[in-house]
Order: sequence, then C-alpha cells, then structure tokens
Amino acid sequence: MFDIDNLVRENIRKLTPYRSARDEFDSGTLLDANENSYGSPIRSTLNLHRYPSPTQDELRDRIAEYRDVDRENIFLGVGSDEPIDLLMRIFCEPGQDSVLITPPTYGMYKVAANINNVEVQEVLLNEKFQLQPESIIEEVNEKSKLLFLCSPNNPTANDMKRTDLLKLVAKFNGIVVVDEAYIDFSRQESMAQMVQQYPNLVVLQTFSKAFGLAGIRLGIAISNPDIINYMLRVKAPYNINKLTADTAMKVFENMELMKFNINAIKDERDYVAEQLSLSSAVTKVYPSDANFVLFKIENAKEVYQQLAERGVIVRYRGNEPLCEDCLRITIGMPDENVKFLKALKEIVG
Repeated sequence: MFDIDNLVRENIRKLTPYRSARDEFDSGTLLDANENSYGSPIRSTLNLHRYPSPTQDELRDRIAEYRDVDRENIFLGVGSDEPIDLLMRIFCEPGQDSVLITPPTYGMYKVAANINNVEVQEVLLNEKFQLQPESIIEEVNEKSKLLFLCSPNNPTANDMKRTDLLKLVAKFNGIVVVDEAYIDFSRQESMAQMVQQYPNLVVLQTFSKAFGLAGIRLGIAISNPDIINYMLRVKAPYNINKLTADTAMKVFENMELMKFNINAIKDERDYVAEQLSLSSAVTKVYPSDANFVLFKIENAKEVYQQLAERGVIVRYRGNEPLCEDCLRITIGMPDENVKFLKALKEIVG
C-alpha cells in the first residue's frame, strides 16, 4: 500500500504548524489578532481590516463542486507556483533528493528546484512532443521524489497521451504532478477525479488561463487529503487574501460567459494556425490543445525581434530543447490576431 508519510521529509512530518487567530475563531468580538479595529480608509464590504480565512473553505467548496471532487481534495495557492514550491519543500531533502522533468516544459519546475537546492533529472519528450514513459522509469532512482508532467504542455501546446500519464502515475514510486493549467482549452478530460484512485497523484490547475484571472494569482492543487493536509500545514497562514477569494467566487456567477470565451479562443486558435500554415516561411505549425500556438519559422529570432519593433510581442522559444526556430503566439482578441498575422506577413512575405 502506498504510504505518503514515507515520502515526506522527517522535519515536515514532525512540524507543528503555526496556528493563526482565524484558525481558532472567525466571528464574535474579535480582539485576538492585533488588527486595526478602526478599519481601513478604503471603503469595502469585505472587512479588509480583518485577516482572511486561512483555509478559504467556501471557495474550496465551490471549486470542488466544479471539478467534481471533495473540499478535502483542494488546496489553494498563490498561483500554481506556490504548490510547486510547497511540494518540493514537503517531499525533497535539499542537497539529497531530486525531481524529474520532461523538457521542453514549464520553466518554473527547474527554477523552484534550484531555489530549493534539489537536483533536476531530465528526460526529453520525443519528436512529437510526447512522453517517453519507459525512458522516464529507467531514469528514476531512490532520490527521485517528484515527477512533473505538463498536459497540455507549455511551450508545445499539446496534450500528453492519457495512457502515458496513467502508466507513469502507476509506476512512479513517488509523487506525480500533472500540471493542467490549460486543461479547459483541451480536447482531453482533466485528471482531477483520478486523485480518488491514485494517492500519489497531484493535479495543478489555475485561474490564470481559462478563468481569465491571471492578475489575482490563484492556483489550485487537487490531490488526496493526506497530501493536501501537509500542504495546508506548510503554507503561509493567510496565503489567499480576501480580494482574491471574492473575485474568484464571482467567476462562478458568470460561467456561461467563461465558456463562451473559451470557445471563442478555440475558434481563433484554429484560424491563427490555419493562417500560419499558409506562410512559406513557416515550416511547421504544431497542434494545439491550449490557448497558444507553437510554430517553427525561418530566422525565428530575427522575426521575433522585428515583430517586437512593430509592437507585437510573442515568445521566442528557440532556446528550448526540440524547439529550435520556434515562436509561441498566445491567442489574442480577433483584432490582435489580425495585427500579428499582418505584421508577420510584412516581415516574411
């Protein structure tokens, strides 16, 4: 039987978490937290002079309902970057353990590992930007504690095969983190409900992409209650503020508009990909399951710089493995996409 406690760092297992005032009481005559009882000079109905809920249970309930899991499966963080960092702090001994990544992939996994003094093992994706499960398993050793898999992947935009994801969750004797930041643009279902079946699975999601709320910095980790409880113990006491939580709750009053926007982005994604494929300078347009498109173009670095000179900012990805001469274009509003395509045509013909 898989035992999470055996993977957790000893000092984390023994940790006595900080108990904040709002862990004890959240109503009554609150004279326990050294807040400013006279309030803020800013008018608000949110009582911003009071600390927020340490666990944000109301918001966790709403997200759990949306993703068809339980509140106990939900952790809320400051973007997805906080859960990534916390998982390394919980499971990886600095200077001893390692995490495994599959480049080209989201760059923050490696940065977080470097910050935490954790070794990074790498197994490249194949030429179709798919996982190589057998090669990954061969790379695993007794120090390998976390495996990060991004699906849909950034910067390549494609889903990873679900059979490969499940094979790795089943075979990897550590924590498998499936980063689903772009899942709502995908043709593939979320892995969120699989946390009920696989105790070593963590699914990351975010309000930054489909929800259109990158500015509030709200990320989600979905996993079994044991892992979630460790994350709640290690996090900062009041990591999610009232303004963020209130804004996130309002999204669920406007789900039809969110779904409309997602479909509009998908339509524009297909249009941009089709137009790119018509350019003789574009040698490859990669399939996309996200809200961006990766494409290979002659003289990519120069094209990137000339687009910037015209006020059109895309992302140069040519420094990433397997992405030589590649640019990544986020799908914008229709007029922005037209502006990009027009500028590109002016540059390359």
